[in-house]
Amino acid sequence: MDCAAFHEQTVERNVCIVGSEPVENYTVYIIEVKVGDHRWTIKHRYSDFHDLHEKLTSEKKIDKHLLPPKKIIGKNSKSLVEKRQKELEVYLQTLLSRFPVAAPKVLSIFLHFHFYEINGIAATLAEDLFHRGEQLLVAGEVFLLRPLQLYAITQQLKLAKPTCANGDAKADLGHILDFACRLKYLKIPGTKGVVGTSNIEEHSLPFDLSFFKSLLQIEITDCSSAQIKGLPSLKPTLATLSIHLSTASMKEILVPESAEFAQWEPEGVDIDCPVTAIIPTWKMLTTLDMSRNYICSIDESVKLIPEVEFLDLSHNELSLVENLQHLYNLVHLDLSFNKLTVLEGVHTKLGNIKTLNLAGNQLETLSGLSKLYSLVNLDLSSNRLAQLDEIKHIGTLPCLEKLSLANNPMCIIPDYRTKVLAQFWDRASEVCLDGTVTTEKELDTVEVLKAIQKAKEVKDRMANNEKKISDVPKHAEGGSKSSSSSCSLAAPPSSSPPLSHFASSSQEIACKDEAFVTKEILTHVDSTLTQRCCNKYNMSCEVTPQVKTEIDTCSSPEIPCEPMKYESTSCLYCKDDQEPWTSKLSTPVLPFCYMSYTNTNLDFKAQLSTLICQADRERTASRQCRTTSLEVTRQGSPDSGGGYFEMGLDNSEEIMGCSSSSMVQDKESEDVERANVRLVMWCHCITVAQDVRMNQRTSCLAATDSFLVIFQMRSKDLPSSMQALMESLEIGLMVPYADVEAFQFDIPETCLSLKVRSSDKQWFFFSDGQNLKEIHTHVDLLMSRAPGQLLNESTIQQFIQHFLNSWEIEENDSGVKSGLLAHILDHASLFTPSQEDTNKPRQSSIPSDILSTLHEGHTSIPLVLFLTMRHLCILKMDFMALASKDLTEGNRMRSCAKLTRIPLASTLLNPKQGCTDGSNTIAHRFCNSHVLELMAGHDYLAVVFALPHDKFLFLRQFSQFRASLRDIKTIALLQTSKCHLRVSSATPSKTTQRMQKKSVPQDLQKPQLTLSLLYPGEALIQQLSDENECPSHLSLSSSLRYLSSLRGEDLVTFFHDNIAEVENEELKHMLWTSVIFYKSPELEMTACIMLSTKAVYFILDDAASSLSDQAMMWNWHPSEHKDTDFLISFCFAMKLNELQSVNVGLFDQYFRVVGPSAEHIITCLTRDSYSTHHFLQQLMTVLSLLEKVPSPEPSEQDFYTQFGKKSTGKMENYELVHSSKVKFVYPSEEEIGDLTFIVAERKGSQGSSHSFNILFYVLVFQVRSVSGHSAEKQHQLHPKTLILTSTDVFLLDEDYISYPLPEFAKEPPQRDKYCLTDARRIRDLDRVLMGYQTYPQALTLVFDDVPGPDLLCHLTMDHFADEQERGERMQGNSGAESEVQWCIFVPSAESRERLISLLARQWEALCSRELPVELTG
Repeated sequence: MDCAAFHEQTVERNVCIVGSEPVENYTVYIIEVKVGDHRWTIKHRYSDFHDLHEKLTSEKKIDKHLLPPKKIIGKNSKSLVEKRQKELEVYLQTLLSRFPVAAPKVLSIFLHFHFYEINGIAATLAEDLFHRGEQLLVAGEVFLLRPLQLYAITQQLKLAKPTCANGDAKADLGHILDFACRLKYLKIPGTKGVVGTSNIEEHSLPFDLSFFKSLLQIEITDCSSAQIKGLPSLKPTLATLSIHLSTASMKEILVPESAEFAQWEPEGVDIDCPVTAIIPTWKMLTTLDMSRNYICSIDESVKLIPEVEFLDLSHNELSLVENLQHLYNLVHLDLSFNKLTVLEGVHTKLGNIKTLNLAGNQLETLSGLSKLYSLVNLDLSSNRLAQLDEIKHIGTLPCLEKLSLANNPMCIIPDYRTKVLAQFWDRASEVCLDGTVTTEKELDTVEVLKAIQKAKEVKDRMANNEKKISDVPKHAEGGSKSSSSSCSLAAPPSSSPPLSHFASSSQEIACKDEAFVTKEILTHVDSTLTQRCCNKYNMSCEVTPQVKTEIDTCSSPEIPCEPMKYESTSCLYCKDDQEPWTSKLSTPVLPFCYMSYTNTNLDFKAQLSTLICQADRERTASRQCRTTSLEVTRQGSPDSGGGYFEMGLDNSEEIMGCSSSSMVQDKESEDVERANVRLVMWCHCITVAQDVRMNQRTSCLAATDSFLVIFQMRSKDLPSSMQALMESLEIGLMVPYADVEAFQFDIPETCLSLKVRSSDKQWFFFSDGQNLKEIHTHVDLLMSRAPGQLLNESTIQQFIQHFLNSWEIEENDSGVKSGLLAHILDHASLFTPSQEDTNKPRQSSIPSDILSTLHEGHTSIPLVLFLTMRHLCILKMDFMALASKDLTEGNRMRSCAKLTRIPLASTLLNPKQGCTDGSNTIAHRFCNSHVLELMAGHDYLAVVFALPHDKFLFLRQFSQFRASLRDIKTIALLQTSKCHLRVSSATPSKTTQRMQKKSVPQDLQKPQLTLSLLYPGEALIQQLSDENECPSHLSLSSSLRYLSSLRGEDLVTFFHDNIAEVENEELKHMLWTSVIFYKSPELEMTACIMLSTKAVYFILDDAASSLSDQAMMWNWHPSEHKDTDFLISFCFAMKLNELQSVNVGLFDQYFRVVGPSAEHIITCLTRDSYSTHHFLQQLMTVLSLLEKVPSPEPSEQDFYTQFGKKSTGKMENYELVHSSKVKFVYPSEEEIGDLTFIVAERKGSQGSSHSFNILFYVLVFQVRSVSGHSAEKQHQLHPKTLILTSTDVFLLDEDYISYPLPEFAKEPPQRDKYCLTDARRIRDLDRVLMGYQTYPQALTLVFDDVPGPDLLCHLTMDHFADEQERGERMQGNSGAESEVQWCIFVPSAESRERLISLLARQWEALCSRELPVELTG
């Protein structure tokens, strides 16, 4: 296909109908359109042709008879269809010939020119940018353009024709060029294959990028490098360049000029050889992403990007690292998933690198990384690293903090983590390996390994000095001779390199180490360490000889394990699951009383050890003692006691023997040691069997050096003592670590799963995160992991992100703690049968994904709760499916669980909990420390936490995250009269005592507030009561209406029980006003502002439900809430320490508070200078309290006299910089000048200079009557700005929220600050009507509609006004067309009186008589 430039006159456009097809009861005609070499097909029915013809006849005067007529009878007959097909083809060809240059818009859409033809594509894009261009530029979002669109623009710029050929100004090509010149973020996604129904292949269409003049970031995908033109023209501004699936060479993108010039050099480089071109560098480019391409080498084109700091070349075909020495500023390099096999001398190319990603390559050695001294983050996962010795090359890097070695062959080495960390010596605690922070136990093991390594080095050093120890084997042999009937067997010599085998525990490592550390090889440097090892040896190793017999194990499937019995030949002890203690709607939980029996209770651990020892003896009682044929104990068996790690002197002999008399004694001591309990953990255990049986019960998990034991409770009665507890405990499972197939985290820090080789069951344990990690670390050190089996090392944040889309991931989720196991029930389902008769619950609208399902109809299956910074996440797990999945499956959890997120902003603790009588509470069904009632939207949930401490953890995190939310939150306004919580009190001291009582339920009670003894005083209570008066013109929701009815102490109690979020805050001031949010400039809503000593709270009208951008699970409106005990409202809190500035409007008619983001910009339209003045004065007083040394209280002076005081700040260029660093910005002369300019422009040259002076500025409402359903007329209030000059009165629409521009704004707002809507001369004023006839307290200004010298202005406004405005302007008092009425409502009584006074004075000066003022009903 020829893609060269062509003139429009040479492009042939043709259309033909190639066929038809019946669809239901009508016929569709297949149309083929061909423009040049491009062709495509479309389908239309006859009615589409008819609609097209109707539009063309009305717009373009096309002949009405040109289209074939309609047929009612036989319209689908074959003959008619064929005839009509030919006639419709002629019709379309006639239209194309009628419009040879540019087709009308309706015809272009009909023939899909806007999809496939360059003129139609460009016109559609231009019209779209005409409407949305400014908005897109202001938002600063990434704009998407397809290669076909760019090709159309490129071809349009080459055509010799006007930029607006079709006569529609909205489709002018200039709109595209203007937008492109200012666009900063561009994305070009290409496609492989044809576009739609056409033959157009986007990857072969060239396009030019040179008309983009301000691009900062561009991303190109699936485009051939040959079709991208003009990319070097972006060098002056481009900072981020991303190219994917588009090129096989970096040179094709960075230096396209190299195709023309063989010898080139970048500018600024000393040239000592002849060149044909000097190429400018990419001076602004700091980020280059060329991942997922076909690049085979890093060529010399990198010389042109010296400023690049982030370079991503992942998912390419690189085999060498070269030419990167030219990137002096490179800090982050991603070379993952390439074909790198070796790295040599990379420090000479990556001198300042901090982050290096080499994952997914073929590296076998790390020798080339040994000198990257600035490296901080290193990812080596999914390579071929098999030897732990390779870690030595990076173990000395001084800055390395994060290292990833996952999916390498070395990961299957036992005790892999500790052996890797040991290579970092003293920096082991600073290294985060595979995304997991080093634990204390790992550090202890590392210290032991380091001690062994030092001892080994001492031994090697002594051997090199020819001080060999020759009597050690004899010493060992002599120490083992303790019986007359013993037999001995010498083991072959063994030698082990350091840090190459597994150690079962740090104690055993110390004991094995002592086998060769003797006094003959000690030096003064390591004598302390050796003494510590000697102490351990004397206590443990010397008593128990290193002689053991091999004990049979049951890992083989031939040895069965029958339930409810002890098997002598099996090492797996198992009892069948009993039926759970269930009743109607059973929710199993872990009682709090068991928490006293933990690791710190030594008596409890000793009794558990006794039970385990007895069970172990019964297990081995029938086993035959094999004394005639002694064998070396299998290495790595949990019964061996030697673990995987073994180290000794070269050529040493290990004597193995036993006697029938000594073996029994040694066996008893060995059993005691094996049954010694190391860790104890109480948990909620869920057991799943393959026969689809599931059981939940309270369990105690105990870990010894040889066994993992699960204790279960025999009965549901709570034990009264330890003796009763021990009698209730029974062993449900006892398994050696060798038979543990998997013991891993299914949910990080929340759920451990256990799989045993000889059992078809799977166990899931839920407990405290710290206990889970400790027992997992202990078991992981002792169990035998299958080759290739990897651990789940993900964090809780990464786990949650697996269930989310990329755009749903929260930027700051570092506050996420471990999950909380809970049963979530529908509150309506918890009524007793007696209550169901009287209180019939409504049909639940709660999604089933957040409710616990019932197993076998009565037992609730718990869910897992996570609290993030903005959401309550509920994870519903299918334990049956989870147990059936392969343990190594990557997406095992995601396929068996579903995560649902509820916005915290719409989640509340149930305000009714504890406010009603006992008949309606659900606390009697559960222990009160486990149950919590939530309200999500307007639905009630009962949450029963399975673990005892989880409820308190949830409440603490919930209150913390809710208080830190920067969103509009739902709040519950508790009507205390309904809950009988009011306590009469008259004195301030009693009030303080009353506020500290439990006036709200215990679960809902806020943190204890430490308030001043004088708060609240009588004067403050009276002041707040006076301020809690809502102006009559503000519309109130039911919640705000209730708030406005509160007085006295009830008002203060209401604030602390329902609104306050910060400790020690006191309510200081209240203000009723209208507010506008920056993100919703068109919506003005009523708000009650509560100013405390720590924050400014905006209690909003129900209209705020449309402002929240969070996707709520339930679509509802607060007006749907029918509960009479409390009301639902919305609140937005701005902390005073986040307040940055306050912008005061002209004449104190409004003010704007500005916080750290766009959500924190709110304009308060008081429309009253006194209210604004009083609020700002109170705000300055409260801000002064935030200082470390409080400023003195302001004296009783005028507000503006405070500017010069040092205690409140200093005035600079209309800005008052408060001592709290908050700026109070006041109107400047420039704002007055803007208004004066509008007045002067309106008056033209006819007005005198003194008539431009602005006498009065006030925010008012224009009252308009609207006919309602009833006979009475309804009135609508439209906000306006009224300006009075010496000769004229003006009405304007003003943007109160966007000006002055915030610091983060990138483009000017869409609306001008002032927009003139109407203007009248004062001399044309006939009379003023006052009273209640039109609207209470409104002023009706009646003007004579007399044309003045500025008649043209009136005609213009009348011409562009809508019918309603024109009618209101022309109607008079008695229907005469000679009068114009302005019905104005001024909220402030003072401003209303001042307006009348100034208006009367100016009217008298102009007309020489008094202004007629009439009073109406």
